[in-house]
Amino acid sequence: MNNLKKIISEFDKVRILVVGDLILDQYIWGDVDRISPEAPVPVVWANKRNYVPGGAANVANNITALGARASLCGVLGDRKDPATKKFQAEAEKLGINTKGVFFEEGRKTTLKTRIIAGHQQVVRVDWEDVHNISQNVKKKFFKYFGDNIKNFDAVIVEDYGKGLLDRELTADIIKNANAHGKIVTIDPKENNFDCYKHATCITPNRKEAQNAIRYLKMKDRGNSFRIYKESLLMDKDIIRAGEEILGHLQLESLLITLGENGMWLFEKGKNKRIPTVAQKVFDVSGAGDTVISVFTMALSLGASKMEAAYIANFAAGIVVGKLGTAVTNQKELLERIK
Repeated sequence: MNNLKKIISEFDKVRILVVGDLILDQYIWGDVDRISPEAPVPVVWANKRNYVPGGAANVANNITALGARASLCGVLGDRKDPATKKFQAEAEKLGINTKGVFFEEGRKTTLKTRIIAGHQQVVRVDWEDVHNISQNVKKKFFKYFGDNIKNFDAVIVEDYGKGLLDRELTADIIKNANAHGKIVTIDPKENNFDCYKHATCITPNRKEAQNAIRYLKMKDRGNSFRIYKESLLMDKDIIRAGEEILGHLQLESLLITLGENGMWLFEKGKNKRIPTVAQKVFDVSGAGDTVISVFTMALSLGASKMEAAYIANFAAGIVVGKLGTAVTNQKELLERIK
């Protein structure tokens, strides 16, 4: 425990480059006391609105909230888009470096609006473009990555399937990070799993791990997989799936998050289930971002994979006890570990 506390207290030494899709999250808060006469839906009396940079930016927010330095590398929509301007303003307030953020004319910045009545989300409305970014913007993106990777301790890749991280770019990011001896962790997208070979770690949830087995088996024409059961309901199924994914992608480690059941860490020749430490669960949205942020920060300070997973588990246990996409800080994390 003393070692875990020491690692957390040194988070301010860490520099992380977060690469991925950028999203602006809008929250509209209010109360419900009647049903609309126009349709059988609740009428929300709105009384508060706030904006939070989401997607890869939520990972960066987690990092800065814990005292480390985070830089974003991604693509927003047209500079004239109100969501683009709001994203930039909110990211600046959080102390996130956005020098690696590029703009694409004619594209909409992804905007997700959540309407919440009391403690219950009523509806979510999304505005977005998900087509692949242009070759011109892609070249600018990768030039920035190549020129600046040496300035960071680690790279986190956040793939939300919004058009930034195609297969070629993802593989190039991992290859470049490895060539510079940098840690590279990935929050995966299920239809790109075979692009994640040689990463330091990927952090799928249970459903994503199920889809990984299905996808990788389909891609593996040699049929080398030992398991065929894709429903990871039993511990033995999770273990076999984890070992398959770890070996097939030649990863250093694999961290499968299991919601209220904690997480499961896989390394070559060993695995360990880490039970949840959450005292209460209000909202699990964003918990995966907290896990990959804290896990990567701890690895950057020389923590073992097991130490990093335990710290990440404590951090996730804090944020799921908060409503909405939330973060934690060093003080909260140290107190929870005590």
